[in-house]
Amino acid sequence: MKTRLLSFVTLFFLAISAMAQEGMWLLNQIDQLNLKDAGLEISTTQIYSPGNPAISNAVVQLGGGTASFVSPEGLLLTNHHVAYTALQRASDVQSNYLTDGFLAREKSKEIKAPGYEARILVEMKDVTDIIFKAVKGIDDLEERDRKINEISEEMTKEIEDKTSDADARVVAMYNGKQYILFVYKVLKDIRIVYSPPLSIGNYGGEIDNWMWPRHTGDFSFLRAYVTPDGTGSEYNEENVPYKPEIWLKVAQKPIEPGDLTFVVGFPGSTTRYRTSNSAAWNLIENYPFSIDNFSSIIALAEELTMDDPDGQLKVANLTKGLANAKKNYQGKVDGMIKTKYVERKIKFEQEFTTWVNSTPETKKKYGHILGQIQEQYKVIKKTKDRDNILGMFQRLSGTRTDAAFYAFLIATEREKPEDERMPGFSPRLIDNLANGLQYTYNDYYEPFDKAMLVRTLKQVQKLPAGQRIESLDYILNQSDESIEFFVDEAYKNSKLDNLEYVVALFDKSSEELKALNDPILNMMSNLYLYIEENREMNNSFGTIVIDLRKQYIDALYEWKGSTLYPDANSTIRFTYGPVKGYTPQDAVWYEPITTLKGVVEKNTGIMPFNAPEKLIKLYETRNFGQWADPELKDVPIAFLHRCDITGGNSGSPVMNARGEVIGVCFDGNYEAMISDWQYDYEIQRTISVDIRYVLFITEKFADAGFILKEMGVN
Repeated sequence: MKTRLLSFVTLFFLAISAMAQEGMWLLNQIDQLNLKDAGLEISTTQIYSPGNPAISNAVVQLGGGTASFVSPEGLLLTNHHVAYTALQRASDVQSNYLTDGFLAREKSKEIKAPGYEARILVEMKDVTDIIFKAVKGIDDLEERDRKINEISEEMTKEIEDKTSDADARVVAMYNGKQYILFVYKVLKDIRIVYSPPLSIGNYGGEIDNWMWPRHTGDFSFLRAYVTPDGTGSEYNEENVPYKPEIWLKVAQKPIEPGDLTFVVGFPGSTTRYRTSNSAAWNLIENYPFSIDNFSSIIALAEELTMDDPDGQLKVANLTKGLANAKKNYQGKVDGMIKTKYVERKIKFEQEFTTWVNSTPETKKKYGHILGQIQEQYKVIKKTKDRDNILGMFQRLSGTRTDAAFYAFLIATEREKPEDERMPGFSPRLIDNLANGLQYTYNDYYEPFDKAMLVRTLKQVQKLPAGQRIESLDYILNQSDESIEFFVDEAYKNSKLDNLEYVVALFDKSSEELKALNDPILNMMSNLYLYIEENREMNNSFGTIVIDLRKQYIDALYEWKGSTLYPDANSTIRFTYGPVKGYTPQDAVWYEPITTLKGVVEKNTGIMPFNAPEKLIKLYETRNFGQWADPELKDVPIAFLHRCDITGGNSGSPVMNARGEVIGVCFDGNYEAMISDWQYDYEIQRTISVDIRYVLFITEKFADAGFILKEMGVN
């Protein structure tokens, strides 16, 4: 097995330079990327060096995105939209930090970022040999998966039992060709320091989202705290600012087109090694359903909160997330159609099949792959309408329904033999669910909650024959009125609006839950067999297809002999490329840097183009301080650069050739929205807020020069 892995790694590095600018590279691969030739002025060991302080130690996973330490006092720089949920949770109608922004002029005035944790990479270790040795001789795929999960949990538990603030995860790369153990230090006390108002941090709103030119000051400052002995712990007044081993310094020279940039961050997921079956499934089934579904929910939220500021605040986090995902999916659909992506995938697979059939050996090894993947997609297509609705009952049917689902999930899994439980089920998972509910209930808005459940039940009523959820017939009775009556009565008689009551349910058996005779728990009891059946089908699909995808990658290596970096999977990655504009269409060229002038030009005084009066005044009086670009003679706001990022990279620091911060990633460009599926060297760009705009807003607009001083900025 060691020999096999060695040959894989050797082949990998022989070809790595051929496609280096494409890819979200693991940190242990970057010394193979010829970065000196690209213009890097520091050594790769200054970026990542196991056991030694390096730039990677200053980059953390935070709130579904990324952040970086920019001072010796635990100050974190990230995106406004990464901090958005924290601001929303900390706000109320009287103190709306989401709309108005927030500034703590003293550390004692900093406020909690509810539910936020920062994960700092401590170690990454290849454990492929250990995993492969444990599953040697196991042919049954489900049994093999259970063994991998068992060995992984043993490794991670041993680490976590020794250190209270450790988080360990074994992550599969290349669909299981390689396994890496990641160990993190977790900081659980995160506080908000400064966030600009929405009219800066989200200037342009959904109209400008994913678009260029962009004029958004998408940044916020937070701070990480620990116990006096340096341990990561929950919020406590006795906690002190975290002292990072290394923090990032602000660039001393302005960026120019062509300058090298690099990004270290935590990209969420990509699907670049999927077959045409997966691409077509998403293009035809998944994306259109999600776009329509999210559009309907957003419209419902807007209708029900139109004259209610408190309601608007409570649904803000959900609707912003759905709006972002909706535009992302629409961009993928547009991109796939425009580039004939599925057709090109099919043509590639025809060439692949010709190669597979060229010898008896390759035909025997790989001739089954594409056909068997196609058969698996036929299986999930049979019940896709019902399965879409079952998914909504677990996330988009209201807070009370979510609570009922969690209660039955915990009870049902606890009652199974240990070796049959879902992967990851543990007391820790239960605690995390219970702790997370406080934030879910913070956003509880009953009119919207009820409407979400009514909406889902009406969709159940429309399911085609063969996909009906018959156990809910007692609610439906073939009329809309019966559904609305059921929901009204259920909300009157259910206690699931009480957080303490819900958390107490997590200690009950499934029979005890049924005995409570709560109408929403009863509904979930009738649903849960369908949900579990759906989960088992998805698990079977995943187990089989992931193994086939791994075989497909084996075949691609043998056929092409080219580099395949691992798909993104929320692990820390490196990407690089120059500052560069692009041509979105014939006869159009986009310059790579926008300025404050563009904010003024877009300003209408009406959301989302309602620039603050003070900001306009700063522009009109040319009160730029030291933050004006010497060539542009204006304050730069955002810039384009050729880096390969995706969701999860939001808030990642952008660095120059000397490893200094020049900006913060916050978006990609709409024309390259299918970048999760394919990389387009000519058109794919990262959009980042310029560090000079961050500092200009902080100093000149917020009068918070003390933050710059803490960062070491003169």
